Amino acid sequence: MKVLLIEDDREVSEMVKISLSAGDNTVEIAEDGANGSFLARSFDYDAIILDNALPKKNGLTVCKEVRAAGKNTPILFLSVTSDVATKVSAFEKGADDYMVKPFSLDELNARIKAVARRPTKFVKPKVLKLLDLEVDIEKHIITRGGVRIFPTHKEFNLLEFFLNNTGIVLSRALIMEHVWSTETNPFSNTVEAHIRNLRLKVNAGNKPNLIGNVTGRGYIMDTPENLQNLKQ
Repeated sequence: MKVLLIEDDREVSEMVKISLSAGDNTVEIAEDGANGSFLARSFDYDAIILDNALPKKNGLTVCKEVRAAGKNTPILFLSVTSDVATKVSAFEKGADDYMVKPFSLDELNARIKAVARRPTKFVKPKVLKLLDLEVDIEKHIITRGGVRIFPTHKEFNLLEFFLNNTGIVLSRALIMEHVWSTETNPFSNTVEAHIRNLRLKVNAGNKPNLIGNVTGRGYIMDTPENLQNLKQ
């Protein structure tokens, strides 16, 4: 999952980031409400963890702005405020869950997974397929032709993004936006390197290529026949 953490306490944000990252998640951090609101409205995330007492804009305002922008991203409030009125206000503004500090990291991980599983506009499939390639999203198991593939965490997230957009040309910038954090150097060759390594693993054993390059536009995952047609 790609998670946006809007939290001004650096000790808390670092602790949460380490914990969530250990579970195959990509975590971006915004240290004030204004920047957090901008990121939440401008980019796609699987879940948002939102503090209430923030500089520039409080969490209730951020939540209201995100929902007003038409974003259905699950939002979990993480706040020192425990009074019922604030909790009610958060849910009225569009929050999906609410936790009070201090908190358990194990519980936070469980809750963020739970809210991310809740359907918004559609229910995401648990298993993604393309020909003999299968990816079990929940179990983090990848097979091709029945043979297990062992990707890195980032390669798994990259493959999931490709399979969710089969047949669509994805630009390098779009891939970076959805799979990497905004802290990644846009001029590095990390995208190219990960795609190259992922292609080697997916196509191992002389399997037909499923990941193609589209010159000047980006990358695409599709059947070998469709990839060949792109070259003609």
